[in-house]
Amino acid sequence: MARKPWSFKEDRRLMELAKSSTSLEEAAKKLGRSHDANKSMALRHGLAVKSTADKQG
Repeated sequence: MARKPWSFKEDRRLMELAKSSTSLEEAAKKLGRSHDANKSMALRHGLAVKSTADKQG
């Protein structure tokens, strides 16, 4: 399966979601991207985005 490039708008939306403490799972739903895609892009941008699994511990 080919990867769909991230648009500037999607990058900005992920940044907004990270600032509002949205989980990776919720961001994935809102952006229509996989959990791993969101995690990878967040790391690339230096964003701190938590998984709901991380919050349960």
